[in-house]
Amino acid sequence: MNKTELIDHIAKSADISKAASTRALDAVIAAVKITLKKNGSVTLVGFGTFSVGKRAARTGRNPRTGEAIKIKAAKVPKFKPGKALKDAVN
Repeated sequence: MNKTELIDHIAKSADISKAASTRALDAVIAAVKITLKKNGSVTLVGFGTFSVGKRAARTGRNPRTGEAIKIKAAKVPKFKPGKALKDAVN
């Protein structure tokens, strides 16, 4: 399912216009991004938790040349599914 299909599904399920469902979805995505940028976490009970993880700096290899390269430390978004989501999938 892509974003357009998700917007259509939200519009039908919530009985709202596609424009309203687009604004709602964009607002949710923006809120998650802003919270993660501030090193916070977003917990949706039954769905899961979005959080920020830290990846340490490390040495890697350029696959073309085989030379060692330094890879900088980075923050990475993480998602941990909730029990209800796990149960729904299984």
